[in-house]
Amino acid sequence: MAEPKNAVHRRTMVAGAGAVGALAAVAALVAGKSGAAPETPQVAEAQPPADTAAGYRLSDHVKRYYQTARI
Repeated sequence: MAEPKNAVHRRTMVAGAGAVGALAAVAALVAGKSGAAPETPQVAEAQPPADTAAGYRLSDHVKRYYQTARI
């Protein structure tokens, strides 16, 4: 069974896309290792209020969800 002529073009395009992707990955790695590391801004971590416990809380919107989820 003979393959259509454009099948070769599709294979070439897929192979080329793979090569371009590999080159982009290498370029990203090289760019990441060269030069000084970019400064990251210092962000203060959000602290939960002292009067509440961390973790799951059954709030009004959660209760409303459970009510609407019932069958």
